[in-house]
Amino acid sequence: MVKKMMTNVFAVFVIFIVLAIIIPLPTALLDFLLIVNIGLSLIILLMTMYIKEALEFSIFPTILLLTTVFRLSLNVSTTRGILSNGYAGEVVATFGEFVMGGDAIVGFIIFIIIVIVNFLVITKGSERVSEVAARFTLDAMPGKQMSIDADLNAGAITDEEAKIRRAKVQRESDFFGAMDGATKFVKGDAIISIITALINLIGGAVLGMLDGKELGSVIESYSLATVGDGLCSQIPALMISVATGMVVTRAASTDSFNADVARQFTGQPKVLMIAGIVIAALSVIPGFPVPILIGVGAALLFAGWRLSGTKKKQLAAEAAQKERESIAKMQETPTSDNDFYRDIDNVFKLLNVEQLEMEFGYSLLHLVDEKSGGHFIDRVVMFRKQFAVDMGMVIPSVRMTDNPEINPNQYVIKIKGEEVARGDILADHYLALDNGDVINPVEGIDTVEPAFGIPAKWISADKKVMADVAGYTLIDPVSVMITHLSEVIKQHCSELLSRQDVKTMVDNIKVANPTLVDDLIPNVISLGYLEKVLCLLLKEGVPIRDMETILETLGDHAGALKDIDIVTEYVRQALKRTITRRFAEANSLRVITIDPKVEDTIVGSVKKSDQGSYLAMDPELIQRIVNITGDEIDKVKDVIPSIIVLTSPIVRIYFKKLIDQFIPGVTVLSYSEIDNTTQIQAIGNITM
Repeated sequence: MVKKMMTNVFAVFVIFIVLAIIIPLPTALLDFLLIVNIGLSLIILLMTMYIKEALEFSIFPTILLLTTVFRLSLNVSTTRGILSNGYAGEVVATFGEFVMGGDAIVGFIIFIIIVIVNFLVITKGSERVSEVAARFTLDAMPGKQMSIDADLNAGAITDEEAKIRRAKVQRESDFFGAMDGATKFVKGDAIISIITALINLIGGAVLGMLDGKELGSVIESYSLATVGDGLCSQIPALMISVATGMVVTRAASTDSFNADVARQFTGQPKVLMIAGIVIAALSVIPGFPVPILIGVGAALLFAGWRLSGTKKKQLAAEAAQKERESIAKMQETPTSDNDFYRDIDNVFKLLNVEQLEMEFGYSLLHLVDEKSGGHFIDRVVMFRKQFAVDMGMVIPSVRMTDNPEINPNQYVIKIKGEEVARGDILADHYLALDNGDVINPVEGIDTVEPAFGIPAKWISADKKVMADVAGYTLIDPVSVMITHLSEVIKQHCSELLSRQDVKTMVDNIKVANPTLVDDLIPNVISLGYLEKVLCLLLKEGVPIRDMETILETLGDHAGALKDIDIVTEYVRQALKRTITRRFAEANSLRVITIDPKVEDTIVGSVKKSDQGSYLAMDPELIQRIVNITGDEIDKVKDVIPSIIVLTSPIVRIYFKKLIDQFIPGVTVLSYSEIDNTTQIQAIGNITM
């Protein structure tokens, strides 16, 4: 109720002080307003002493403007009274008599000293402090923002706390920028006070002489009124200047001015009570209007007392709430054996390893955060769906976290807690790839495309159109990361397939074909065996979506189950349409073939054991085969996008194992895995 009343009072007060510059005020009202001006200045000064940070008194720059206008309007009113009849009320007269002490010259000199002290010492000093504080606050703003980002990345604060701290930093910069300008009001007020004093003294003397009064009487009368009027303005101005110097180390506000005035002025009841006592104590000075002083002081004391009672109730309620929360927290602490073991189980959950994880530097977080407009998560969801359709496997969810330990522009891809790849991204640039058609290169930052290792450039956004016209292929940062993530998943998808995933696939097949599953699992093969077969297929990029064909093939070749490599070859042959679709382009395959002599050499080196067959070849012979294969690949790698080597069925698995150790990423197919309708074009031959 009190806050609402104060809000309305201040709104009316702001309008009144502007009108008071024009409208003549009665002497009694002028005395009242001069007392209010002193009390208001005292409250502001005390407020700056009690607040812990400027954030608690963020309306100070606006208050500074209004108090300055208020003093100027009173100054105009008192000047009007002095020049009209040499009298501007009891407060002005009492101040003049009290300071002058019966000697006009001494009193006027004291007044001049007070004015100079206020102008040269307090006001100029406050202005300088405000200017320096504003400059240093603005200079420190980027560092504070980076500190908040670092704390957020380290997990020391939550997203909500980070938003609050960022808003506080912004409000601090706004506050000190406003203070740097607001101090000019105080400086101008001090200058106007000096000018007004001279006008009152000289103008009053001229008017008095024109009325036929003696020079001595005129000077004594008008000097008394001039000093009294000057002190009525300078004392509040002095207190405001001191308050300005004390508050310039604090920050800004978040609410409207009226609401902030109501909240912040009523937030320190002790200040109102002290101000009331001081105002009431001024009544002991002879000549001061005692009823006005006692009335204003009593009003401030009563308001402070009422607000103090309200604040005590609020503090008691907050203390009770904290105590209840503390008791509830103690009740949640493990007290029984079951609670103890449950707590241990919670600790064991920390040992879980994420199957697939991406970590980002803080400069890339806005690309991931949906609240900031990032669409990386949507792209990941789309990729998971497409990968499930293409490969028949649902990859695990990608856990995304920030990592303050890596470069701000870097990201890291982890599988089962271990890093497998990383890349650098410039979030406000485009990755430009030269496909060979670029004639006029565009200036950019040289880099390497992270997924395929292709030389590229980072082009700034303002050069996008220029790079596009020049013939570059432009890729946005999110697409760069998605492409890299997809390639990493394709390379390591066999590691991401778990036994639980296999069981889910089998259960899905069982719904449509229960006989197949019941006959095969677990009587003929186990889930673990099926998982190994599927992993071997995924490792070479063969889709496993046709699970029924895979299971039927395993059932048909149950007698060869001891050698899992041979069984997998049978499965591959059964999936020849899938493999052909996967690797052929326009129903055509361009391949490198293997000379029969090389195949015979490989077959002659195969040894069999109880655990299966393996290749036992002389190291020099292995090196020769690898060298001639590498030479042949170098000849055709610029002609075909992906290298495919075509062998006989019995050689395929052994040649694949042999070449993978030295030239990874080569696709090895057998004639039995190619659909009969596909055209095969041999563009190279591996021969010794």
